[in-house]
Amino acid sequence: MGLLDALFRSNEILGIAEETLEFAIESSEAAHPREYMGFLRGTEADRLGLEQDGLVITDVLVVPGTETNSVSATVKTNQIPNDVKALGSVHSHPNGVIQPSNADLDTFGRGSVHIIIGAPYRRTDWQAFDSQGKPTNLNVLDVDLPETEEFFDFTQADIDEDLRG
Repeated sequence: MGLLDALFRSNEILGIAEETLEFAIESSEAAHPREYMGFLRGTEADRLGLEQDGLVITDVLVVPGTETNSVSATVKTNQIPNDVKALGSVHSHPNGVIQPSNADLDTFGRGSVHIIIGAPYRRTDWQAFDSQGKPTNLNVLDVDLPETEEFFDFTQADIDEDLRG
């Protein structure tokens, strides 16, 4: 892909991968009665075999040192990576209320989509919100996620080449 292609790619969020949503719901249930918190990352749709421009939420990044209890999750802001792939956040509400709190709204400015998952953590117990806290539709897409190994598939020669620039 050339530089011009990269400049004009759509950063529209097309949806969330089914496996990623399932992971977030299962992680929320496993964290209960504490809140679960993570950041959403995306992959270009064409890398997932979709014939359209845009991003699909494919990963949940949990920030080290995140402190949770039954009513809140606190992220150490100095631990948040400066990541262009970060699209928003996901967190759980163990009380089952799938509405953003005032504290949630204060954090929704970072990213464009935010997911709240409520107890009892069924497949229907979630809602996506925009950065203003308004409910928004987020399509669930049945796509094959990229293999994790490809991110770590490099040799010493690759590292040396990168260092030479």
